[in-house]
Amino acid sequence: MQNIADTMAYLQGEGRLLRAEHDHLCEAFLIMASSSGIQQQQEVLAWLLEPLNKTWTQVEWQTAYLSDPSGLTDMFADTQFMWSIYHTVTFFEKALKRSGTKRSTTAPQAAITTTTATGYLHPMSSHLSWILPPLLRLLRCIHALWAEPFAQSLTGEIKAAKSMTISEQASLLGETSKPTKGQVAPADGLLDVQREGESKENNIRNWLRGVRDSGYNLIGLAATLGEAFFRCIDGSSVILALMENVQVMEFRHLRQLMHLAVVPLVKYCPAELWQIWTANLLQPIFVHCQQALDYSWSSLLREGRAKVPDSFGNISGSELKVEVMEEKLLRDLTREVCSVLWVLALPGLNSGLPSLEQLGPVNRIDSSLKSLESFASSSLTGFLMLNVGTALPALRITVEVFSWTDSEAVTKVIPFCGALIHLAVATNRAELRQFVGNDLFSSIIQGLSVELNAVVSAELIGLCREIYLYLSDKDSAPKQVFFLRS
Repeated sequence: MQNIADTMAYLQGEGRLLRAEHDHLCEAFLIMASSSGIQQQQEVLAWLLEPLNKTWTQVEWQTAYLSDPSGLTDMFADTQFMWSIYHTVTFFEKALKRSGTKRSTTAPQAAITTTTATGYLHPMSSHLSWILPPLLRLLRCIHALWAEPFAQSLTGEIKAAKSMTISEQASLLGETSKPTKGQVAPADGLLDVQREGESKENNIRNWLRGVRDSGYNLIGLAATLGEAFFRCIDGSSVILALMENVQVMEFRHLRQLMHLAVVPLVKYCPAELWQIWTANLLQPIFVHCQQALDYSWSSLLREGRAKVPDSFGNISGSELKVEVMEEKLLRDLTREVCSVLWVLALPGLNSGLPSLEQLGPVNRIDSSLKSLESFASSSLTGFLMLNVGTALPALRITVEVFSWTDSEAVTKVIPFCGALIHLAVATNRAELRQFVGNDLFSSIIQGLSVELNAVVSAELIGLCREIYLYLSDKDSAPKQVFFLRS
């Protein structure tokens, strides 16, 4: 294989092998190696990643382009280097995706582990320590392009490049069209987005989208390695890079961040690291999303138009297209936030949470109840409830979603509601019991009156039954809510 690698390097040096073609050949080698065992994968990765290691870890380019956001704008002037960085990031993403053993997708709620056999170590594990730090600096600079006051100092070309691609607009409108000049496919489907004659604005726009999406996905894929990832890098550096400017992110970026990175980070984080990673990761995103979603949904329900921060660029056609895209962005983000809540309630992450049947008689005495703290290491939902700064916005989202006329979001939040009910019944935490018996109970009943929620009415009635049956003898709130609503 070394001979093949040398030949590829020679052809690339001669300009007879494009970088995109080189990366596809490398990906083909990874696919072949994946059927030959871990040792073969490690050998292939070693000779594929060695030349990238030398360039990616160089201090010079990081100092020049990643020390502050203005350096990134300087990189945009060096088109060849800019696209070299893009191809490097996407290749790291492909290497993670193609290596290791196949994971089962049929039982995502089973116990989450990082190994499939004793002593197994993912072939990419040893490379994460040098791949991730420059990537985090790069993402942090990209996020800063939307932050004030720096955003105002950008050139008109870069400001325009921050708007949506044509393909993103088409996707939001439900249109299907062949890629044309100026369009870009999803990050993992790109072949060579740097097209001959492409405007600089479109080049930057495509680069920003491609690097952002691949970067998020790379972090998410790395998180699936479990402890090999969470122990190899300082959690604060990841959280800073992802959350520092979360409040200025557009809805489309927030959705991608949560879908590709946040969900895997939460799902695969070891329980002993929840405080360092999960609490600090979710607090800023829940706080911001609760405020942003509340504002946009209030606008949609009262004024008939969702107000979102996204920049659409030049739109051909009527104002109706903008309204359709705004509502689609709002619903997509709402569902993704609820997906995070769904992950928090996964049985595999709440193994210590007993079922209502296990808790025994409905009228058992309070002395048999446990403290909420006793579930902190065996229930992610229980752990979350102990972190007030993270729990409060999450609970607000939970009660508000039932009035947001989106049945898919309601479907995703139902398991989290169930976990909250179980915690309220199993613990002696009065505040949680009051919230479930009053706020949550009222919201679920209100949700039953929303026509679009008819598809999940049986599940909502089941939640109401559990609240009334198991909590009404310990708190007066469920009975009061029931009689007020009946």
